[in-house]
Amino acid sequence: MIGMLRGRVWEIQTDKLVLDVQGTGYLLAVPYGFLSKLRTGQEIVVYTQVILREEELSLYGFSSLAEKEMFLQMLSVSGIGPKAALSILSTLGSAQAQSAIAGENLTVLTKVPGIGKKTAQRLVLELREKIKGKTEIGDSSAVFAGSGVQSEALETMLALGFSLEEGKKALAQINTKDRELTVEEQVKEALRFIALQK
Repeated sequence: MIGMLRGRVWEIQTDKLVLDVQGTGYLLAVPYGFLSKLRTGQEIVVYTQVILREEELSLYGFSSLAEKEMFLQMLSVSGIGPKAALSILSTLGSAQAQSAIAGENLTVLTKVPGIGKKTAQRLVLELREKIKGKTEIGDSSAVFAGSGVQSEALETMLALGFSLEEGKKALAQINTKDRELTVEEQVKEALRFIALQK
């Protein structure tokens, strides 16, 4: 059906956006990390998925094909519906969700509202091998060869919706030779660096 939309952001809601495509407003449910980067009037491309559930037709939007694919993979897991899959992407982001599943990190997965231990275990059991075969992200705690503080800062950046590449690049710019920065300080510096790049 509708696989992609290109248009201008008309309205931003709590967990949805209205995209104006040549005068037609499409209401899309989107992950928070994507939504938080948008501005009214901005022209964007959204990769979409139509979901029909109990006579309710919903449209979900994603910033990339990889994010959309992750959403669809999670839908294939028993007990995971569109709202739960979107909640996982909103809370963790695509990269951290993949990392947590591939690394069998139930602690991270159960931080998502509505995701209990049994559901997290099913996600790992059914998707672990599929994700490991498609990504080299692995356990995000191993992404940085640096300190545990750096790894935790990267986890925070991923949770805020930044990509693995964005997080690594921003954190790599921080000079920690003089003193060891806390996780909060590193994240603040990384966000400052990203803001200056825009």
